[in-house]
Parts: sequence; structure tokens; C-alpha cells
Amino acid sequence: MASHRKSRPTGTRVAGIRTPALATAALTSVALLSQSANAAPEADDKPSLEEVEKKVDDLYRQAGSATEKYNAAKEKTAKQRKRADALIDDVAKRTQKLNEAREKLGSFASAQYRTGAAAPDTATFLLADTPQDYFDQTQLMDRMTGRQKVAVDDYIAQQSETMEKRQEATESLEALTESQGDLKTAKATVQRKLAAARELMSRLTAEEKARLAAIEKQKQEEAARKADELARQQAAQRQAQEDAAQQQDSGSSSSGSAGSGSSTSTAPADSSYATKADKALAFARAQIGKPYVWGAVGPGSYDCSGLTQAAWKAAGVDLPRTTYDQVNAGTTVPLSQAQPGDLVFFYDDVTHVGIYIGNGMMIHAPKPGTYVREESIYYDGESAIHSVVRPA
Repeated sequence: MASHRKSRPTGTRVAGIRTPALATAALTSVALLSQSANAAPEADDKPSLEEVEKKVDDLYRQAGSATEKYNAAKEKTAKQRKRADALIDDVAKRTQKLNEAREKLGSFASAQYRTGAAAPDTATFLLADTPQDYFDQTQLMDRMTGRQKVAVDDYIAQQSETMEKRQEATESLEALTESQGDLKTAKATVQRKLAAARELMSRLTAEEKARLAAIEKQKQEEAARKADELARQQAAQRQAQEDAAQQQDSGSSSSGSAGSGSSTSTAPADSSYATKADKALAFARAQIGKPYVWGAVGPGSYDCSGLTQAAWKAAGVDLPRTTYDQVNAGTTVPLSQAQPGDLVFFYDDVTHVGIYIGNGMMIHAPKPGTYVREESIYYDGESAIHSVVRPA
């Protein structure tokens, strides 16, 4: 007799003890996938070498930006401190004069009181801290001699001026406190960014550091190629200008001697700039090998704007302290017309600067951990160049 019980489909039972082979294989696959899933985040969490390089570069740029804010805050703090000190000294001198004027009025009051020439109210008026309230008392003013009236007017004027200066000094001290807070914040930001960059670099293995060095070398080679290209372009441009000048000279001499002296009319200005630029470049070259230190202006170390400021100061030209101000301290010129001594600024936020030496090269203080050096202006790519400024 045939059984009416339905047969079980093979491989559908999972929960029972008698697990078919297919289910066992499935469970094994799940376990392996689970292990792979657990291991995957560890590999994914580690950034690629290119990502590390970009992150480190970004941190150094952010530190550079914070450095320029620190420089601006430091400069502002120094000015505020100088102003506050001057106001405090002025208030002290005015207070001394005010006390002397008060003593003079007191002597008048004492003399009048002893001789009975003045009512007790007169002495009260002359010795009061705020005698202005008594000015409307006409009968009291009538009792004063001309000399006494001048003394009272002088006292009132000095008291008013002293109060104004005290208020100015108070406001200046408040501004100084605010500037010191900005300075502290900028300093902390720089230190935090640099610490983060150092932390990222410390995690790299020796092999990764070697690969990173190879990438950096490739970037430098490309930057050198771009510098050579610019040098050739500028050389061709100069040659064309010289040829045009010679043709102009030939045409002028053939038409008569009267026009022969006009061909060098622009030479004195160019010569003057070149003389100053030579001095600035000589100073900058003498600093090569000195360490970059954020906020430093020499003589043992520099940040980027500290170096350019010091270099041009050696040429007799005073530049502002920060890149934000230096970029506005001259005439902007096209990159193709850059001359030795010009300032080359970088990035949209204008947070780096170098001094052009010709042939697509510059001297600059790059970033923490590096030294003042000669380098292609394309060291961070052509897109990083913001503008070129001729400061004198």
C-alpha cells in the first residue's frame, strides 16, 4: 500500500539537527561573508596615500592661513598696546595738571575765606570735584576776579579733556583685550593644524613615506618643466622687445638726430626698480637654509610674508606684515611680465608669497618643517598662483 505522506523537499531544513549539505554550505558562506564584512571596515578606514598627501597639504595650507591671521592679530595687538600706553601716559599727565589747577583754585578759595572776601559757597565751589554745576550762579561768578575766572575756566577745560582721554584709554584697553583674544585663537589654530599634519605623517610606514617622496619628486619635476617653459616665454618676449627697440632706434636715426634721444625714456624707472630688486634678492638669497617658523620675521627664521617684508626692507621699501596687505602694496602685473623682485602670491585666500628671481623660480619660506629655498613658482601647480605684484 502506497503511503500518502508527502516527501520533504531536499535542502529546506535549517533549524533541525539533520541539516542537508546545501544548507551547511550556505551557512559556511554566511560565516565567511560575516568575517569579510568585519574585516572590511579596517581596510576602508585607512585612507590612501594620495588622500593622506592631500589632507596633509590642506592642513599646512590651513596652518598658513591661520599664520597670516596670527600675524595680523599680532600687528594689531602691538598697535593697540602702543596706543593704550600712550593714552594712559597722557591721562597721567593731564591728571597731574588737573591736580595742580585744583590746588591753585584751592589757594584762591583759602585766601578769600580768610579775608572774608568770599562766602562759604565760594570755597565749596572752588574745591568741588564737579564745579560745573555752579556756573549758572551769576552772583557767585560776579564775586570772582578776572584771574580767578581764568583759573576756573582752565580747570573746567582740563577736567573735561581728562575725562575724554580716560574714556579713550578705557576703550583702547578693551580693544587691546579683544586683539589679544584674536591672537590667542589664531595661535591655537596654527598649533592644532600642524599637530594634525604631524599626526597623519607619523602613521605612514617607511614604504609609504618612500612612495610619498616619489610623488613629491614627480611634482617637483613637473614644476621645473613649467618654470623652464615660462623662462623661454619670457626670453622670447624680451627678445621681441629688444628687436622692436632696435628697429625704432634705426628709424629714429635715419630721420635725424633730433629724435634719437627718446628711445630710452623709460629706462630710469626700470633701472631704479632693478636696483632695489637686486638688493631685495641679495638679502633673500642670504636667508636660504634658515628654517620656516610661523610668525617669524628674522633674523634666524622666517615665515613667508616675514621673509618678503624683510627682503624689501633691505632695499629701502617698507611692506605691510601680512600677505593680505602685501598683495595690495604695489602694481599687479601679468605672470608673463614678472621681473626679479616681484612678489608672487598663491591660493584664492592669498595665504602664501614668494619673491620672484626670474626663469619661473622664486625664493620663499614654504611651510613648517622646511627651510627658505629656491623653488619653481609652480611648486603647487599653476592653478595655485594668485597674482604677481611689483612692490616698488
